[in-house]
Amino acid sequence: MEGAILFMKKVVAILFIFLILFGTVCVYATNAQENVITTEPATNNLVELKDKALSSLEDYQVAYGNDTYGLAAYLLNIVRIYSIPFGFIGIVIAAIYRYVIGIRKLDVQDKGFGVLVAIITVMVICQVLPLIFAIVVRGWRG
Repeated sequence: MEGAILFMKKVVAILFIFLILFGTVCVYATNAQENVITTEPATNNLVELKDKALSSLEDYQVAYGNDTYGLAAYLLNIVRIYSIPFGFIGIVIAAIYRYVIGIRKLDVQDKGFGVLVAIITVMVICQVLPLIFAIVVRGWRG
């Protein structure tokens, strides 16, 4: 069984090397004006994203009345938004360790459970922290 797996790994590695070698293409430069690449749409999109982020940051700074508090609130909001997909990915990976790999190896099952608890805890903290920050800064500070 191990010999077959080793053989398959070698076959996949050789196929991957052939794919890389025969998949390369030579590109020759020309002076034709037809091949001019314009990057204006991509540049415009990046500039628009930057302007949106800066205006959102300025809105937070105006709402909190201070540059530092506005920046902190803006960053906490970004953390809140991005913690959801990363949390779900982490939960899936921890569940695989706990319920798929952990069936045969009990130490991996315990590791999966610990990681699952940690990821859910961090995800909840990332969701609640902006609310606590807003209550403390805007509520008690006036």
